[in-house]
Amino acid sequence: MTNDRRVLVHSGKPALASAVAARFITKVLDLLDEKPELHIALTGGSMGIAVLDAIRHSPASDTIAWDRLHFWWGDDRWVPGGDRERNDAQAWEALLDHVPVDSGKVHAMPASDSGLDLDEAADAYAATLREFAAGDDDHPVFDITFLGVGPDGHIASLFPHRSGIGVTDRTVIAVRQSPKPPPERLSLTRPVLNASERVWMVLAGGDKASALGLALAGASRDEVPVAGIKGRRRTVFFVDGEAAAEVPPQLIAPDY
Repeated sequence: MTNDRRVLVHSGKPALASAVAARFITKVLDLLDEKPELHIALTGGSMGIAVLDAIRHSPASDTIAWDRLHFWWGDDRWVPGGDRERNDAQAWEALLDHVPVDSGKVHAMPASDSGLDLDEAADAYAATLREFAAGDDDHPVFDITFLGVGPDGHIASLFPHRSGIGVTDRTVIAVRQSPKPPPERLSLTRPVLNASERVWMVLAGGDKASALGLALAGASRDEVPVAGIKGRRRTVFFVDGEAAAEVPPQLIAPDY
């Protein structure tokens, strides 16, 4: 199984969100012809949510058998359930409330008002992942994992110069003293993300250009965590022109 890394450049944020939404619908329809159910990992952030909104508003969205999709999150903020800072709350507002998902297949990370402490919440989400794993695996293999990329190169809640990016013996970690507020979070670990069949990273803006350029140039994952992320089959960076400013021209794909 070969991995293919590609950088696809779009003219601006609206075009970027629309293009990723169209590719998602097409890929999901193709995969549902092959598999009874799919596992999709979602992200937050302005572009992550813009993509979900674009999927919702696509005329083709009603061609998807939404009840055959499981939804997961790469990370979330340790705040009360329903708080607008939570990635899952934003996803419900942008997409999930508007399509016929099976609520039993929407697997949100525990919230701060769940009655669990942060470490217990990490263990609980790890147990949920294990419940849907195949064979001896400890997590399902995500068919598509969406990730945003921070200006510092962080993905999910795995930050530069923090121990989280190097954790390999857990599927979910508790994050404390995050350099980006709020300070407490839950995050999937790098081995889980890298087990994904496809990793789709969506980023826009000139403040992301340096991180993207460094990642593609082979920077250390400890310095630039996104450099350590690679899907099993394919890793695609969907970017706008500003974010692509430091990408070598030979790495920009002419088409998907």
